[in-house]
Amino acid sequence: MTTVESVTPGAEAEAPRRPAGPQLREQTRELLDLIQGEFPLVARPYAALGERLGLSESEVLEHLAEARAAGVVRQICGIFDTKALGYASALVAMQIAPERLKRAIAVVNAHPGVSHNYRRNHEFNVWLTIAMPPGHDLDAVIQRLHELAGAESTRPMPTLQLFKIAVTLDMTGKRALDARGEPEYNQARRNLASGHAVTERDVAYIRATQIDLPDVAEPFAVVAEQLGWTVDEVLEHGREMIAKGQLRRFAGILNHRAAGFRANGMAVWNVPPERVTEFGQYVAGYRGVSHCYQRPTYPDWPYSVFSMLHHPKAAGVEETAAAIAKETGIEDYRVLYSTTEYKKIRLPYYIPEYDRWEELCIEAGRQADAAAGEVAPEEVIA
Repeated sequence: MTTVESVTPGAEAEAPRRPAGPQLREQTRELLDLIQGEFPLVARPYAALGERLGLSESEVLEHLAEARAAGVVRQICGIFDTKALGYASALVAMQIAPERLKRAIAVVNAHPGVSHNYRRNHEFNVWLTIAMPPGHDLDAVIQRLHELAGAESTRPMPTLQLFKIAVTLDMTGKRALDARGEPEYNQARRNLASGHAVTERDVAYIRATQIDLPDVAEPFAVVAEQLGWTVDEVLEHGREMIAKGQLRRFAGILNHRAAGFRANGMAVWNVPPERVTEFGQYVAGYRGVSHCYQRPTYPDWPYSVFSMLHHPKAAGVEETAAAIAKETGIEDYRVLYSTTEYKKIRLPYYIPEYDRWEELCIEAGRQADAAAGEVAPEEVIA
């Protein structure tokens, strides 16, 4: 569990253009900018990156080692679209009483499909993302998790429309706050992917490439050996899955806070229904926005569009949100900041733990109760 300093919007001086993270060489930062956008799907990806940076293959690997040692690189892997693989997923907001929070977090984090779990500065204090494989009723799973966690209120917020999903942190500080670009993955690509079935060969490929690639000159050769394929087959299958929309890209995933991006702001917007698509597409064009979705509203939650903003300082997040409000005329919004990171992993696909998620969550609750000197009542798994 990572605890971060709470932030008071507007309290900081003007944010520096470069994140105040570890001291990295300029070419290391340039490498990190490149691999977030795309890790080349070629036999020798570090040689290809070196050509763009004016470095040798061995020098690129040295710069990667520097970033790894600083804890900035979390993973280099294939990034797959959850819904394109047939998984059901949702953002979930929970309101949990402070005295129940520790146990609730243990229960929630034990679920294999919970990839992100944060505490945020709102009445709904626990925000998590959850996914389940095909054949499971996600709504029923969320209801049961609500019961096991002892939440007072739970609001499932599945994606109704995807405007953008792609995290690219500005490690060099050269990007303007209002820089714009085409979203790397959106609803159109997701719709395209839905027309393609996931094959057994796809599943084998996903299992082999969803984990961190080795830092060697020919990482796809290692994948090929594991699968019993040729390197050309590994590369071609990746290109096919990208074309179908199931694989978004291969890329480097950074540790936001280790990289100096400590302001993780979720800007939520109350948008008139007739303007949701127009507004979401506009916000998605901001390069500083990593995620943008339409989600359902509730009587106690009027915000229909969610956008994730990352910046070294909260002032930068607030400035971006204010600019969006001014440019669009949508002025009813809130920025929720994560104050505690309870869990953050790449969602694992095709693992057996999904079939026993309830047992895992119940056991985590029992262990939390035992640690607190309490005895949990017996529960029967349906």
